[in-house]
Amino acid sequence: MSTSLKKIRTSTLASMKQAGEKFACLTSYDALTAEIFDEAGIEVILVGDSAGNTVLGHENTLEITLEEMVSFGRAVATASKHSLVVMDMPFGSYEVSPEQAVESAIKLMKQTGASAVKLEGGSNRIAQIEAIVAAGIPVMGHLGFTPQSVHAIGGFKVQGRGDSAAELIEQSKQLESAGCFALVLEMVPATLAATITAQLTIPTIGIGAGNQTDGQILVWQDFAGLSTGSRKFVKQYASVRADLSAAAKAYRADVQSASFPSKEHSFED
Repeated sequence: MSTSLKKIRTSTLASMKQAGEKFACLTSYDALTAEIFDEAGIEVILVGDSAGNTVLGHENTLEITLEEMVSFGRAVATASKHSLVVMDMPFGSYEVSPEQAVESAIKLMKQTGASAVKLEGGSNRIAQIEAIVAAGIPVMGHLGFTPQSVHAIGGFKVQGRGDSAAELIEQSKQLESAGCFALVLEMVPATLAATITAQLTIPTIGIGAGNQTDGQILVWQDFAGLSTGSRKFVKQYASVRADLSAAAKAYRADVQSASFPSKEHSFED
């Protein structure tokens, strides 16, 4: 890893916002990709509950458990020497009460080695955020489309259009006042995201929210071309799925023809 890379902390992101410097975030759920992204200089690695979809094959993020998140988080935090590692708090681990939220956040921090947690919701989560922050744990907020509320929202829909824009602005200010160090804005109009970013002192991180947020985040399988399907806000930077498929087919063909393993890949007496 390059010695020029410095450890990213929550205060680093705050300083970058003040200086007008953008930062990049990616998800990761394992040590190998975390090491790659860390060495590439990615400022924030989110151990997302999106692992429920992308790794475990669930239809949505609701089924992943706190224990499963701990396993993913430990792998990522162990491999990350520079990036700020943030743990998603899974559905069912914080909604009941502030006490439950603190207990879950402490477990994630103690058992993974991460530096912060993230939870979804606005004014209905202020008590939980304040309690976690009071316990000494940095909290990243998440507004707009919140995947854990997919059934309540009624599907994957852009949030903050029309009259609801003012409410989203107000909720973003409430999360900042509650102590969030950063805020994810997912699937909201670019102009609204720009307004929120300008009005907050904490950094904003966009996903489907235009290019005026302080940072950007993508699910790594989406940005690398491993996922199937496409979303408007995803830019594909590699073709991992196609490359892996071609490699697997070539390997199978070599095995069938007995050209692998060759003498080069075999041991002598």
